[in-house]
Amino acid sequence: MFFDKYRKKEDGAIRYYDLHSTRTKILCIVIILICVGIVIVSIFPPVWVFLASFKDIKEFRRNPTIFPKTYDFQVFVTTWNQLKFMKYYINSFIVVTGSVISAIIFNGLLGYGLGIVKPKGYKILFGLVMWSLLIPATTSVVALFVNINKIHLTNTFIPLWFSIGANAFYVVLFKQFFESLPKELIEAAKLDGCGLLRIFVKIVLPLSKSIVMVIVIFSINAAWSDFLLPYLVLGPEKATVMVRLFMFRVSSTADVAVLRAVAFSIIPPIILFLVFQKQITEGAVNGALKG
Repeated sequence: MFFDKYRKKEDGAIRYYDLHSTRTKILCIVIILICVGIVIVSIFPPVWVFLASFKDIKEFRRNPTIFPKTYDFQVFVTTWNQLKFMKYYINSFIVVTGSVISAIIFNGLLGYGLGIVKPKGYKILFGLVMWSLLIPATTSVVALFVNINKIHLTNTFIPLWFSIGANAFYVVLFKQFFESLPKELIEAAKLDGCGLLRIFVKIVLPLSKSIVMVIVIFSINAAWSDFLLPYLVLGPEKATVMVRLFMFRVSSTADVAVLRAVAFSIIPPIILFLVFQKQITEGAVNGALKG
């Protein structure tokens, strides 16, 4: 039976010995049905995009059904080659790779300074970091773009990397997690003559794999889906997937071809979640509990 799966469950909101109550069983079934409904609602848009991509323009406009008449994967290959999507994939992966490295190094170092080193005036700095969370990111786009122009970093990926490396939310996550680490290890490392930077690299980061995984997932999603800053900074040859999608939409490209391009753009995040879903949930829970 379904409830036999709860036999070894000793924690959580509903445990096996709670299921002796009929009321609890009904509640458990209702919760499961609600979760199934949420899953269906969540996966319907990408499934619809994928299935609609098999249609030609006539079938797409005249046939309102979800499922296409034929499943010809050659149309995806044709669209991929026509739109030269590989180049934009490579550009996006460059942005994502640099953003992940910047997110871990720069935000991690600031969180390390605020959570473990704690120099004089760190509370003021942390207050400024918290206040920055209240400022909408779009309000600083003009000033950011002007500064990028002044230092001649337009049409380069560097501003995109640094923008992810200066994220107040990631700093707060790092700080809260670092403060929960055993202080004895830090003190022992100092007694052994380790410098602050070596402690960060050799001790703090290896003990923080769960929160690092959370930051990696967040930064990958943020860098991959970012549109405004890449649109302003990068030229056509270095455009990312999201920027190119916008350019496809305002061009004379067929609507179904745009749907196929959208399908190409959502494949990497879906694969990322399917591969790392366990690490994502465990890392998020551990990060929240330790924070």
